[in-house]
Amino acid sequence: MTLEPSTTRRLDHRLATAQRDARLPSVVAGVVRGGSLAWSGAVGTVDGRSGGRAPDADTQYRMGSITKTFVAVCVLRLRDAGRLDLTDRFGVHVPGSPLDGVTVEQLLTHAAGVQAETSGPWWERTPGGGWAELAGSGVAQRFRAGRRFHYTNVGYGALGRLLEVHHGAGWFDVVRSELLDPLGMTRTTTRPSGSAAPGLAVHPFADVLLPEPEHDAGAMAPAGQLWTTVADLARWATFLGGDTADLLSADTLAEMVEPHHVVDEPGRPWTGAHGLGWQVWNVDGVRSAGHGGSMPGFLASLRVRLGATESGGGDGVVLLTNTTAAGPALRDLAGQLLSDLAESEPPAVAPWSASGDPALLELVGTWHWGPSTEVARAVGDHLVLGEPGSGRGSRFRRVSADLWEGLDSYYAGEPLRVVRRADGTVSHLDLATFRFTRTPYDPGADVPGGVDELGWR
Repeated sequence: MTLEPSTTRRLDHRLATAQRDARLPSVVAGVVRGGSLAWSGAVGTVDGRSGGRAPDADTQYRMGSITKTFVAVCVLRLRDAGRLDLTDRFGVHVPGSPLDGVTVEQLLTHAAGVQAETSGPWWERTPGGGWAELAGSGVAQRFRAGRRFHYTNVGYGALGRLLEVHHGAGWFDVVRSELLDPLGMTRTTTRPSGSAAPGLAVHPFADVLLPEPEHDAGAMAPAGQLWTTVADLARWATFLGGDTADLLSADTLAEMVEPHHVVDEPGRPWTGAHGLGWQVWNVDGVRSAGHGGSMPGFLASLRVRLGATESGGGDGVVLLTNTTAAGPALRDLAGQLLSDLAESEPPAVAPWSASGDPALLELVGTWHWGPSTEVARAVGDHLVLGEPGSGRGSRFRRVSADLWEGLDSYYAGEPLRVVRRADGTVSHLDLATFRFTRTPYDPGADVPGGVDELGWR
């Protein structure tokens, strides 16, 4: 899609201001809407010097830890193929390491308690060895598995090894054949190729630069090795937004962005969590998912809003820059670009039309759980009882003629059964054993525990 000129000017200005204020040698960014790259911008020069070569949407930068999301999707594809279970111990698949007892899910969600970094030299700036060397380096757990969120690069080195054992190929060969090639992401590689920006550090007190080293991280590569472009990373953003090209089911993608463990930072409210490989944020009630990336010489960000299209669901931003560290001017840039897009061009609103199912009229209206009152509505294909997000309000999807399944909060996954009288009319709703009747404690609706025979008094 094409954005209005006023929107692109606003986005261009936002990016240029951040490049100046954060002193970024170069920065490239893009916003995604409607399943495609709607805008991309670039500011600075790849070598950080006046008159140097300007980057564009095909210039490679190191994506850092966004690499982990590709590894995670490949692990979930193994699960969906029946080749492993998320509750499996890692040692069942890759035996003989100190990580034998943690589960695959705990590694994916950074809840295995595994140490954050390697026991050897700073792995991000020194060449890495193979899995045997990493596993034998004294890797350990800092916390009991399952106790808390503790980000671990080592854990994703282990998951990369899991892919290699199952596929009999290198982890990147798996990512390339299963994800990159089918998605047309030909500019995503393990080492810089073609037009690429060098990794740079900017002195904190002077406008001078220092080149950062580039190398193969070996067994740690699955934690942050990949290089990519704005154009390629935008395709990955549309994948997260739901356009998976049938490489991953919608149910599995939704499972991956469920918050599994909150990121607990003392003194600060919870706004972030981690799912199965994806970071998840809930800021002022707006949910988004993605991942950040950091390697010496590079910072990266990918973020996609979750939810309905009319509320900005599917809108995304990708950001790549070649600097080792940056302050607040860069930290909030991804969210600011998303907000600029939403404010300048609110998502299209689909017109209402009468497309409901008249057969659901027997289920809508007022219901009572004991003396409390709830209202059921038919919204699209869902039956909605109460207000989702408030109390026990939930949406339900139809499983069979008189069986529905909860989708939200307390009733997620729980059965709602429509109970009928002998003449076929609806008597009551049985929701996870709770009786919902048309009148409070209807004595004719088989209320558990019975109804006092003298009735209300």
